Amino acid sequence: MAFLRLLLAQLRCLLSDKGAVLLLLGAPLLYGFFYPWFYATEVVQRVPVALVVQDSSALSRQLLRFAQASPRIDPQLVTADEDQARQALLRGEVMGYALIPSDFKRDLLRARNLTVPVYANGAYPLASKQVQYGFAEAFGTVSAGVELRRLQAGGQSALQASASRAPLQLQPLALFNPTEGYGSFVVSAVAILILQQTLLMGGALFVGTLREQGHAGGGVRLWLARLLALCLPGWLAGLFYMGWIFIWQGYPHGANPLGALAMLAVFVPAVAGCAALIGWALADRERALQVLLFTSLPLVFVAGFTWPAEGLPPALQWLRWLAPSTAGIQASLRLNQMGASVAQVAPLLAWLGGLTLAGWTAVLWLGRGSSAAARAR
Repeated sequence: MAFLRLLLAQLRCLLSDKGAVLLLLGAPLLYGFFYPWFYATEVVQRVPVALVVQDSSALSRQLLRFAQASPRIDPQLVTADEDQARQALLRGEVMGYALIPSDFKRDLLRARNLTVPVYANGAYPLASKQVQYGFAEAFGTVSAGVELRRLQAGGQSALQASASRAPLQLQPLALFNPTEGYGSFVVSAVAILILQQTLLMGGALFVGTLREQGHAGGGVRLWLARLLALCLPGWLAGLFYMGWIFIWQGYPHGANPLGALAMLAVFVPAVAGCAALIGWALADRERALQVLLFTSLPLVFVAGFTWPAEGLPPALQWLRWLAPSTAGIQASLRLNQMGASVAQVAPLLAWLGGLTLAGWTAVLWLGRGSSAAARAR
């Protein structure tokens, strides 16, 4: 009971710090509502494109009509001058263009292999993907119609021609992101990073304030209560995201809820230990925000979901595991979306447990030393 009273006292002390409360509770709440809003449409639609038509046949006009009907692309420029389309691409007015060459229909009637080149702005991968998919679907549909008519002209019935063109019917289906949406892909992973960064900044600010005001001593029991007090808002924020935000936004979730709880149980203490160590090292209330505010973007790139970890420099492939978010994101995606068992993510959970043990041991050791120093004074 004495330790419970100590824990409640430290929790009241933490909640009395308005800056820490804003970071520990207010920031996850605001991020939870507003961050998914930018990805509400999930997929990019009606990407502006150009179509260079150098062939004046009816077939070229049919290609244009199918491109205009595609929900992925929006032909805003139709011209016979490829340089005009290229300049529009360089100015950013369109994200790509397709070129229908001259004598297109004549070469088609001669049964020559035809190529319709599609150019897209690779600096924007999502828009580039839609440009290529949109043109491929539109032109592929027209191509299928031409091939079916050619087979029917050779004496095949409509059913025989359809079977001859596509003897094997394929229907691709995404297993873990059925909508193939960008929000479902990125927010589910970034949510773990939001939990880490808000807890890191809030915890480091709280501990930095204690150090700044000379209240960092107190012994092992006091610091154990402080670390547990830091964990409580982190666990609440984690439950808020996994238990409500993911459901509200329709993101893949709940494939292994008990496993996700086990991940939160070791992830939050690992972050709390890192926050206390950073706050202790900086010993300044505002310095923690200045240092940690700019680490979010690098941590996204080394987490392994936006960029393949195998493409990172060898040193980064090792150093990235020092951030709890690396193992936390990998474990969360596998448990929440892919339905992995706890045994399948056991190495990731064990690593988070190791970070917790190392961080908390270091903080308790520092707290014990401060207590001894305080008694000596």
